[in-house]
Amino acid sequence: MSYEYGFDRFHLGEERASRVTLKSSTPKYSMKVNMDRCIGCMSCEVSCKKEHNLPVGPRRMRVIQVGPYFVKKGQLRTVYLPMNCFHCDDAACVKACPTGSMQKRSDGVVFNDPNTCIGCKSCIQACPFGSPQFNDATGKVTKCDYCRHRIDKGLLPACVTLCPTDALWFGNINRISTVDREKTARKLTEHLFGFVTPPSGMGTSSVNDTDNPVKVG
Repeated sequence: MSYEYGFDRFHLGEERASRVTLKSSTPKYSMKVNMDRCIGCMSCEVSCKKEHNLPVGPRRMRVIQVGPYFVKKGQLRTVYLPMNCFHCDDAACVKACPTGSMQKRSDGVVFNDPNTCIGCKSCIQACPFGSPQFNDATGKVTKCDYCRHRIDKGLLPACVTLCPTDALWFGNINRISTVDREKTARKLTEHLFGFVTPPSGMGTSSVNDTDNPVKVG
């Protein structure tokens, strides 16, 4: 079993999770991308378009290719970055929408209601990340909403489900941030002391917990 920085299959005990999650707080969802794992296979893009029946053009999930560029003499490197909606706390798209079709839920999910969307593209102009996309087939805006029809049923977003390298993590933001901090601590320990101590009392569940894949915090 590997405990290097790329390893993410461990489970946080209840005692540790309780130190970072307020029991009275509303769980908020987040998605984190591990760029070291992404191979640019576009499985997330394809699964997203299929899940939401999108035509050619609009993409709720976009994989951005950076490179190839030279890192050493005679060596090239290409980096792939999956880009979906960041579901901003102070979402510019929600503020810019004149009809209120762009909304933010208590769990942090920002979504667009197609029943009240008039296709004015105000949200597209307001978003600095290019998340809202115009769908010519419907004349309305579409955007990533973490597949809210799936997460409301306790399922993972389609893009996370079909990622073959586990480059996409999804779940409670407190759980994900804690996992990320512990992974960083192990990396620093390995760099400074030449070894990494395995986490004690932890099993082999992934961040996307198989028993409760969404509400893992």
